[in-house]
Amino acid sequence: MKTKLARALNPSLRIQAIRNVLGAACGACAGATVAAALVFGAGLAVAATTQPVGVAFVYLGNPGDAGWTYAHEQGVKEVEAKFGDKVKVTRVENVPESADSERVFRDLAAKGNRIVVGSSFGFQDFELKVAKDFPDTVFEHATGFKKAGNFATYDVRTYQSAYLAGLVAGYTTKSNTLGFVGSVPVPEVVRNINAFTMGARSVNPNARVKVVWINSWFDPGREKQAAETLIGQGADVLIQNTDSTATMQTAEQKKVHAFGWDSNMKKFGPNAQLGACVSNWGVYYTHLVDQVMANRWTNAPVWWGLKEHAIDLADINTNAVSPVAQKALSQKRDDIISGKFDPFAGPITDQAGAVKVAAGKSLSDAELLRLNWFVQGVDGTLPK
Repeated sequence: MKTKLARALNPSLRIQAIRNVLGAACGACAGATVAAALVFGAGLAVAATTQPVGVAFVYLGNPGDAGWTYAHEQGVKEVEAKFGDKVKVTRVENVPESADSERVFRDLAAKGNRIVVGSSFGFQDFELKVAKDFPDTVFEHATGFKKAGNFATYDVRTYQSAYLAGLVAGYTTKSNTLGFVGSVPVPEVVRNINAFTMGARSVNPNARVKVVWINSWFDPGREKQAAETLIGQGADVLIQNTDSTATMQTAEQKKVHAFGWDSNMKKFGPNAQLGACVSNWGVYYTHLVDQVMANRWTNAPVWWGLKEHAIDLADINTNAVSPVAQKALSQKRDDIISGKFDPFAGPITDQAGAVKVAAGKSLSDAELLRLNWFVQGVDGTLPK
């Protein structure tokens, strides 16, 4: 099995960065379509030339055959398929989230790439530093929250697919115990745990979600141990917010169910997989290149979800998911897309039973970006 390196080799650095900066930065990144966003100026316009546009992508790992980097690679392939010889795509793999990444970003910009993309959170500060020295280059960063004139962030609303997975899990579980293999305790992961739990309890109020943290984005050995621990605690449906296929493979071996994460993992658990929470990065990457080519790029942060086809719960296992669950899943997906339903609409209570979101209210994007509490139904603690 081909694998990839961790998305965050130093999760503690990522956690501290969020704690130090996120509260102040959220307000700036909350509006994904802010009308007042800076427009890429005339000095940054794509020159009329027959030369292909250079587009460079920096990966923390190698694409492998599943998971985070694999999903980004599929998106890059969509760029190549759509634009053909109008673009020249460069990939740099196995770049650590450290000062060494600055050298990579600087080299790519110096070589004349029109667009430089950092696909992992820990690249943010290093990429931003380089962006300030290359004002005529478009820099894009995945899952971050900072912004500059030629530096923007993008992400997908994975919590929407996590909610749908929870709904399916709530219908499917026989033990009413669900398991979540958590990576590192940042708002992104807390959102997904909460959404999964609320989705399950929306159709099965007796469902509980147990969480085991591995404090890493990628550690197949610890992911396997976490999955085995959860199964030992009675969980018969698992989900992960980690990058390897270990959870799915363990579920297959132990004859329980699981969900693919970031990409379809069915081939690693053909009987275990109930569906896959897939991220479709190509939707945004092709949009990004198109916007730059048309001189319409802005630095407004982008956070796309089901409506934009950026994420979904795909490849439903019809042998294991009941027709009732499939119908409910389809309806809930439609309701999220239409705006009729928001996974984080109140009333929502926390683990202690205190109302955190009142009826008729919803968490704003800024609040979602700094979420640091668990909803009722989660069995587990949020590490400090």
